[in-house]
Amino acid sequence: SFRIVRGVFSEIWQIVLLSTFVFLLIIVYFFLIREFPFSRLVLGYSWIFSILFLSFGRLLIRVIEYVFFYFGVGRKNVLFIGSGDVLNEVLNAYKKNIRYYVLGVVESYDDVEELKNRVGEFIVRDGVYEIVQTDDVFSGKDTNELIVFCRSNHIKYSFVPNVISMYQRNVVVDTVAGIPVIKLNLTTIDGWGRVIKRIFDFVGSLILIVLLSPVFLITAVLIKLDSKGTVLFKYLDDGSRVKRVGQYGKLFNFYKFRTMYPNTHNLRYTELSSRNLRKGSPLVKIKNDPRITRIGRFLRKTNIDELPQLFNVLKGEMSLVGPRPHLPEEVSLYKEKDRFVLTVKPGITGISQVAGRSDLSFDDEIRLDTFYIENWSIWLDIKILIKTIGVLFKGYEE
Repeated sequence: SFRIVRGVFSEIWQIVLLSTFVFLLIIVYFFLIREFPFSRLVLGYSWIFSILFLSFGRLLIRVIEYVFFYFGVGRKNVLFIGSGDVLNEVLNAYKKNIRYYVLGVVESYDDVEELKNRVGEFIVRDGVYEIVQTDDVFSGKDTNELIVFCRSNHIKYSFVPNVISMYQRNVVVDTVAGIPVIKLNLTTIDGWGRVIKRIFDFVGSLILIVLLSPVFLITAVLIKLDSKGTVLFKYLDDGSRVKRVGQYGKLFNFYKFRTMYPNTHNLRYTELSSRNLRKGSPLVKIKNDPRITRIGRFLRKTNIDELPQLFNVLKGEMSLVGPRPHLPEEVSLYKEKDRFVLTVKPGITGISQVAGRSDLSFDDEIRLDTFYIENWSIWLDIKILIKTIGVLFKGYEE
């Protein structure tokens, strides 16, 4: 586990117990089959060496981890909110823990907006990974506003028990010097979850790029034959690079097959704005869009135009499954609570796409993406990918 809270001796004792349990299971197995293909001493030696090598391995990991933390690699910047004896006790515990770097203390304000402005100064200057609140001076509404502020800025929010009621599902109880601290994690895509998802994305995108390479080639030829312009939609009307908003609000170069005539992108905000089907939300969808080419309509209907995003996944800028990658001008219109969907990498497909594609309201899309972020599992990704195949065939039939 990346979140090691137990002491060294406690961890070694657990290794002894689990190794002994496995050792006993092996003995029962050989007793039932009535065969021993090797000396019984082998089992005894295996048990002893398993304990020794596992314990040595865990100790070595702790030493390596300590060296990295000592030189500042991987240390988490923590900001405290509160005052009094409880704050001092928790603050001292965090200062003694080499995993954390304490940025400072922000005293509680009567006005939550003043507090957010003060915290914002630390975010800009130092970068804040986690906020720890040690007293409850706000009403429930103000506390929720502070948590929304942390979520929208992708900051882990922690609090001493009994400060506030639970806010979300990903609640982890941690201990620092014996003091319980409840953490509200942003997502389950953390620790090994992040590693597993990245491996899944890298291997999956690589395989799909190889298998779909003939489709890439044929699509490129058809686009060039159908209309003038580049094969990929890479440049906006002013010549700037096409960007999308990624994890934590970072912009990245976005790959997509061109489905529109050149220099028509900005018409969605000018001449064609009256045809927008999604008025009242940050998103834009043009009814009977005249900018789309003949081959572009087919590519959009079958979602083939999205295939170049596999290279974004390969580069680590996107994921196979995640929230929709939105335009910078759309994200600029988000409400503060909506920015929580930027906690994870955007995906080629996602739970909102398979639930209703572009027919969903913006609020429903945010709600579904929030559910995905808070309840992620690799099996959920697989289920969404399988459902995506069904949605593609349905779209093709229509």
